[in-house]
Amino acid sequence: MTNLPADFLALLKQAFSQQELLSTPEDCWAYGYDNSRLHRLPQAVVFPTTHEQVVSAVQACYQFGIALTVRGRGTGTTGATVPLHHGVVMSLERMTKVLEFSPDNRYITVQMGLTNQQVQDLVKTKGFFWPPDPTSAAFCSIGGNLAYNSAGPKAVKYGTPRENTLGLRAVTGAGKEIKVGVVTSKSVVGYDLTRLLIGSEGTLAIITEATLKLTPLPEAKKTLRAIYNTVADAAKAVSAIMAQPVIPCALEFIDGNAINMIRDYTETDLPENAGAMLMIEVDGQRDGLDLAAEKVAAAAHNDGLLDIRLAKTEAEVAALWKTRKALSPALRKVAPKKINEDVVVPVTEMSALITGLDELSTKYQLPIVNFGHAGNGNIHVNLLLDPDDPEQSHKAHACLDEIFSLVLSLNGTLSGEHGVGIEKRDFVDRELDANSIELMRAIKRQFDPKGILNPDKMLPLLV
Repeated sequence: MTNLPADFLALLKQAFSQQELLSTPEDCWAYGYDNSRLHRLPQAVVFPTTHEQVVSAVQACYQFGIALTVRGRGTGTTGATVPLHHGVVMSLERMTKVLEFSPDNRYITVQMGLTNQQVQDLVKTKGFFWPPDPTSAAFCSIGGNLAYNSAGPKAVKYGTPRENTLGLRAVTGAGKEIKVGVVTSKSVVGYDLTRLLIGSEGTLAIITEATLKLTPLPEAKKTLRAIYNTVADAAKAVSAIMAQPVIPCALEFIDGNAINMIRDYTETDLPENAGAMLMIEVDGQRDGLDLAAEKVAAAAHNDGLLDIRLAKTEAEVAALWKTRKALSPALRKVAPKKINEDVVVPVTEMSALITGLDELSTKYQLPIVNFGHAGNGNIHVNLLLDPDDPEQSHKAHACLDEIFSLVLSLNGTLSGEHGVGIEKRDFVDRELDANSIELMRAIKRQFDPKGILNPDKMLPLLV
């Protein structure tokens, strides 16, 4: 790793104060990894607070051909913010301004460093929410949500960031400023570059501002818990629930392995013979919500249903969600370096997916725990292992290869909201055809002519 050119550093120092620029290895170290636990040491880290500083940094990197990796709070799990080519890491964590809040027009324009929860708390004061709600909402940034198109439980009813973002301000890899999208609810002028940039993991442009579409808070919610004999029974219920008119605002799935694991981490009683559990939430106007919940509960009934309960108090609702949110901490306690993949299959194929995963767990002698957003077939597959054990690590990667093949054989996709980054990059050509990949590479070249933005991420490497 060679030192950055002195002339390049001089340009950065013109745009960033001493407190906004790190250049020593010990200071830069922490910005070389994300929640994937992969690491590569950046040569410099910059902390812009304005759009203009982002422009200056990108133009400097473009002039000297320096790799530039943008990051938010580092909660991603696929290595998308690991600076593979060292270079400069741009952290947007200090870009925390609210630029405009227009409740009457149902939008808010913000910089990218605000956390999801900060935005939710602000818009709630005027009776709104932004539908994307990842489990890490208290920590993850809006910029990260947009970079990965991260959604969460409410996506089953309200959609992902792509459906809930009106417009963006961004800087391309050539240092050119662009504004895409609108602040209105309808527009067909030009290509939809807003949706293209969302989910692009910082490989096309650096988003500095976003206008988010807000939704009025529902008057009330009803939360149910359903326990099933088998995963197949739960999957059948999911298909039935999603086929009737009352769309739940959350439909979460937990398999039997996960239920057994969290039994000691929850105040909710869980039967010993549970094969799967669904958490179902319905929202809307208070009048008529009881009937809506009854219709969903009726759809959830089948021969494999062991128990279904409606949470009657706020405490019971909180206990149910605590059960769901206890999964990740419990898994990390059992296997701190577990592999967590988020795959998606059609809801009718969920049973086949879980059955196949159980077979792979037995074949490779690795525990696999599954949970996720059942309403859209987005399942988080957790391989529990000690990666420091060479034999377990080898088995896990062979198992992962078969998991991806299984998902694709069920007409699924390799990622629903965690992104591709480094971890899934080399599997992408199994899902996408060669012509589509080449078209994507051409789009990348158009936005980023020198390939400086987050290089070697998302698309398979050229050989």
